[in-house]
Amino acid sequence: FRESLLSGMKFVFSHELLLSALALDMFAVLFGGATALLPIFASEILKVGPQGLGWLRAAPAFGALVMSVWQIRRPVGRHAGGILLACVAGFGLCIIGFGISKSFWLSMALLVLSGALDSVSMVVRGAIVALSSPDHMRGRIASVNSIFIGSSNELGAFESGVAARLLGTVPSVVFGGAMTLLVVAVTTKVAPKLRALDLRRL
Repeated sequence: FRESLLSGMKFVFSHELLLSALALDMFAVLFGGATALLPIFASEILKVGPQGLGWLRAAPAFGALVMSVWQIRRPVGRHAGGILLACVAGFGLCIIGFGISKSFWLSMALLVLSGALDSVSMVVRGAIVALSSPDHMRGRIASVNSIFIGSSNELGAFESGVAARLLGTVPSVVFGGAMTLLVVAVTTKVAPKLRALDLRRL
């Protein structure tokens, strides 16, 4: 098992397209996840109570559902790399907007949009993992992908709590969104293969 896991990690870290796609998603979720702080926003900032918190939690999933239905009819193919980078950047902007919003309905709209953009990035990343993996490595690379996703979600919640403790709730969310934009900028600079990706040619 250890040898299989290490071989999958080695392949990912030697493959520019896979590594850049997985790292982009991992750091975007790590810094841009505001889900862990939604109870504070619902009770202290937006003042909408438990029912409002439920709506806030459901908003990203609703956006992802709508976008998933759209992608069934209009799948991403051409300019997939540029679309991926734009969606992650848009996600970061949504998080910044959510952090500074004082309106419940604006916050809801931004969370819905963030879920829709995240859905596009997840589909594109999944396609990259599936189409860039050799047959004999596909399961191992899928496992590495699962590690990236799982660890970023858990570490993102931890990072949100620590940042809120040190900076305050609103500044921590704005900081996370800004860091997501920085991650996109760095990835765009150092990963030309991802930037020029066309899924139809994989």
